[in-house]
Amino acid sequence: MAKIAVTGSNGFVGGNIANMLLAAGHEVIGLVRSSPTKELPWKAVVTDLSDTNSIAQATTGCAAIVHSAIANDFNKLQQNRPYAYDSFVGLTQRVTHAANKNGAQIIYISTGWVMDGTGHLALESDTGNPVNFYGVLKSLGEQVIRDLAPETGAIARVDGVMGIHQTLEVGPRTQDVGFGYFASALVADLKAGKTFTVFGGELVNKVTAPSLASEIGAQIERIVSRKAAGTFHLVGDDAINRMDYARLICEIFELDKTLLREAAPSIEDQFPGNVPVDTSLSNLATKKALGLSSTSLRDLLIALKTEIDTGKITAITKPEVLV
Repeated sequence: MAKIAVTGSNGFVGGNIANMLLAAGHEVIGLVRSSPTKELPWKAVVTDLSDTNSIAQATTGCAAIVHSAIANDFNKLQQNRPYAYDSFVGLTQRVTHAANKNGAQIIYISTGWVMDGTGHLALESDTGNPVNFYGVLKSLGEQVIRDLAPETGAIARVDGVMGIHQTLEVGPRTQDVGFGYFASALVADLKAGKTFTVFGGELVNKVTAPSLASEIGAQIERIVSRKAAGTFHLVGDDAINRMDYARLICEIFELDKTLLREAAPSIEDQFPGNVPVDTSLSNLATKKALGLSSTSLRDLLIALKTEIDTGKITAITKPEVLV
């Protein structure tokens, strides 16, 4: 088993990745800017993420670094461009240089928002055409991997991520114009007998191929085990629009579909920039490269229900034993 570092391990996606790597028997260290306020299942190493040497020192002996850390204050990203660039592109450069210095694989977590939203089930070979600043920053991060680690780097795109947070004991974040937290927010409201307004209109990401955070972690483990390089789409098999997605969630969780509504997001809920309409990603090349089985949206939602009911992460993909 390998020693693997994860940036952003105290976040939603990063925490699930760290937990799945740990469950597969790997030694996991989370690179953090300050000591965590609660004990984590994996070792946290305080690291100066503004300094390549500090990152390299913290990741000595690591076979891989999974870079999932982001700055997610989108208004601040728009208002402070130097901060935005350094938080995304600069940090990715530093982490990649550190990985190269230690002979480690770099795995960069990206997003379907690098696409312009005019296509459907975009291929892994599509380098994207982002329509907002966040998408540009993530796309530039992808290019860092292509330029600095062309033979060993992996770009792992995700989209519409659902799941339970591994490091915060709080309820789900509310719905936004993307698909993150959409399922958990809907389930929480309908279980409480509240209506749930599915965002519609022209300022919304309308179609995605949803991911499950724990399944992303399991597929990252497959990338590490195979030392796979290139671009991978760690999403489910099915693309779906927002209202059909909401109805399917109701079916799986046995919730009242009559509590669903549809309306445009309020001004406060709108994204500060253009929104790609269709961010669905094809996973066919990824499944072939990683030897993955079916990951239907229905199965992912059943796994999510198990996670919510039991509090335990439940991935479909199992660790791979390579000879």
